[in-house]
Amino acid sequence: MDVQGCIYRTIRRIILHIIFRYLTKQILVTMVAVSGVLLLVFMSGRFIKYLADAAAGSLAGDVLFLIMAYRFPGFLELILPLGLFIGILLCHGRLYLESEMTVLHACGVSDRQILGHTLIAATFVMLLVGWMSLFVSPWGMKQVEGIFNEQRRATEFEMLAPGRFQTLASGGRVTYTEALSDDKRELRGVFIAEYSGTDGITLLSAERGSQLIDEATGSRFLILEGGRRFEGVPGQAKLDVTSFDAYGLKIQAGAGRDRVLDEGIPTWELMQSDNPKHRAMLHWRFSLPLIVPIVTLLAVRLSRVNPRQGRFFHLLPAMLLYVFYLGLLIVAQDALASQKVPEWIGLLWVHALFLSLGLWLTFGPDWLRRRRLEKEAAAHA
Repeated sequence: MDVQGCIYRTIRRIILHIIFRYLTKQILVTMVAVSGVLLLVFMSGRFIKYLADAAAGSLAGDVLFLIMAYRFPGFLELILPLGLFIGILLCHGRLYLESEMTVLHACGVSDRQILGHTLIAATFVMLLVGWMSLFVSPWGMKQVEGIFNEQRRATEFEMLAPGRFQTLASGGRVTYTEALSDDKRELRGVFIAEYSGTDGITLLSAERGSQLIDEATGSRFLILEGGRRFEGVPGQAKLDVTSFDAYGLKIQAGAGRDRVLDEGIPTWELMQSDNPKHRAMLHWRFSLPLIVPIVTLLAVRLSRVNPRQGRFFHLLPAMLLYVFYLGLLIVAQDALASQKVPEWIGLLWVHALFLSLGLWLTFGPDWLRRRRLEKEAAAHA
């Protein structure tokens, strides 16, 4: 009997290992698929905003993909918990819909075992999110900060893009060029419009242009060659036309003051800072990995669905709960930054609230059922 029992336990352990490995694989595959779709949506929206900035002349077109690459960890740290949440809902919901969970329960697999193995898979996701939130994402945002500041210090000439009307930093100056050399030293087919209020408008057209740097002062000029200058006031018939062989325009540099992104401050500097906003940012970074096990606890319970209800019946209330969770964290961060909440409380009260909800949804019904059975047994005794 002992040998048979040992063989039975070994076989059962192997079967359970196969089943739980299958569940973990399905959850992770679904998480990756959902996260990929969400990444595409969020990054597309952000990329469109950067394209608009490039069209307006505040960003160079060749840095857009570099900015998106550095911002990728910041998007991923927010999307992975949501992807895991939806992945558990879809994967476990399918098992309930197809009565596979019923078969597992009939074979002796308890809800706590399913929850435990799901939490093991969620632990790896939590560590990945924590690594990105505390180290990788701040480093990426620091690189983005450097790119933004470099673009702000760039001259108008360096921000030009061929075939596009651009409003540049000179104040009322619009520039267009048909072609631009690879080293951005020579323009072809140049058109410039300057509006100076009561003095009217000045139009410049030239066959080519080049950049000249004054070695004595360091000032930069755009030298136009072979063109015309039109000057007049809108609504008046008078128009002055001047032809020139060479015409110089001073190129203004961008804003010299650097832009500082709080998201790019390293975590160890946030720990040493007394600034309330920095402390709130520190709490936020530690909160992101804490979301993962809590939403896992909620998702395992919320994924239970009656086969007659359909596969997506539980998705809407679950998603509303997740949005409320994340929104409450944002509100708590703002309250902490404005010092309306003590720092020792921080964002932990939000996590404690939803952790309590998850524990009650998971173990509360069983506890109530046992209490009811005990009362019934006592009444019949």
